[in-house]
Amino acid sequence: MEPSGKSPCPRWLNSTVLGIGLASLLSDWSHEIATTAMPAFLATMGVAAAWVGLIEGVSDGLSSFAKLASGHWTDRLPRRKPIMVIGYLVTALGTAGFGLATTAWHVLLARATAWLGRGTRTPVRKALLAAAVTRKTYGRAFGFERMMDTLGAIVGPATAFFLLNALGHDYARLFFWTLVPGLAAVAAIVFLVKEKQRTRVASVSFRDGLRQLPVRYRKFLVAVGLFGAGDFAHTLLILLAAQSLSPTLGTTGAASAAVGLYVAHNVFYAGFALLAGWLADRVSKPKLLAAGYGLATLMALAIVALPLGPWVLAGVFILGGVYVAIEETLEDSFCAELVGEEQHGMAFGVLATVNGVGDFLSSVIVGALWSAFGISVAFSYSAVLFATGAFLVLRAGSAEDAKKASG
Repeated sequence: MEPSGKSPCPRWLNSTVLGIGLASLLSDWSHEIATTAMPAFLATMGVAAAWVGLIEGVSDGLSSFAKLASGHWTDRLPRRKPIMVIGYLVTALGTAGFGLATTAWHVLLARATAWLGRGTRTPVRKALLAAAVTRKTYGRAFGFERMMDTLGAIVGPATAFFLLNALGHDYARLFFWTLVPGLAAVAAIVFLVKEKQRTRVASVSFRDGLRQLPVRYRKFLVAVGLFGAGDFAHTLLILLAAQSLSPTLGTTGAASAAVGLYVAHNVFYAGFALLAGWLADRVSKPKLLAAGYGLATLMALAIVALPLGPWVLAGVFILGGVYVAIEETLEDSFCAELVGEEQHGMAFGVLATVNGVGDFLSSVIVGALWSAFGISVAFSYSAVLFATGAFLVLRAGSAEDAKKASG
């Protein structure tokens, strides 16, 4: 029996949710240290800039494949937690493996290994998170995890800056230090995450697993895919700010201001992730997700239509942080609501893969349009896809509301 007094913390914030949140923070802290230092480390090898793109592209591709495969198989296993532990451990070891690299190929191998582990654990983590709470608290649980993950993205670069100076730019030692938060993330999963007993789902082929996903989930996936095709990497916003501010602040001043704006972007992302989750448990998830997509549309239109001075750029970065917080929190919590728990692994794996493909395509297309036709064409392309995604999410939500009302 539960005690009659009130619990000192919300019921959704249980040991499993806390453990997953801490693991996200610590693991992101670990690999953000390496990500921040990686370009400068490669530069010491005399490596061309194309290597950075190759390393990221191969790693992201493997990660997307791993998400899809892991999502399919995790629903068929009696226990998911061991896969999650292995995924976090592989990510920690792969990231620290940068310290053994003497050529760009070694960095590629280490990064690909780390991202393979990261992809494997993603749908498992989301399935365990959804299983740890009730449907009424999906939003808060996923919002908390996103907030913790983003805090790691804020602390990681700052730690890299400190370690580089403290260690005299000894990159090997810096990369080995990533083991501290990386292994702490593994410990958080081992000791805090409690997996509920579940019935193993009958084994089916990958194709049959896809076919068994509900039609309403597939419609949601179309909206996510179209939005994602315009949702460029926000490192492009850093480039935009640096170029726009350089005439008045100079190259060095503009670069510093751009980094500062990106820090603000991440602060708003972290802050609004939990708020978005709280709102998601109280209002229509499709409408709130559509509102997030709408903020992305406003951001893109502001870039196209307004003079890109300091205040406009500050607004652009803030809108960017807020809409990503809403987007990522609501996509995960709405996905968990649309699909039965026995299919959560598959659903989260497919969602993560669609987002991964969208991230790759959108950044390539927006970058190419920017280079060929300028800022207006590039970000108008994004605005159209953002607005289309918002419309389709609203349609999916209206159909679902009508179905509930008739039932």
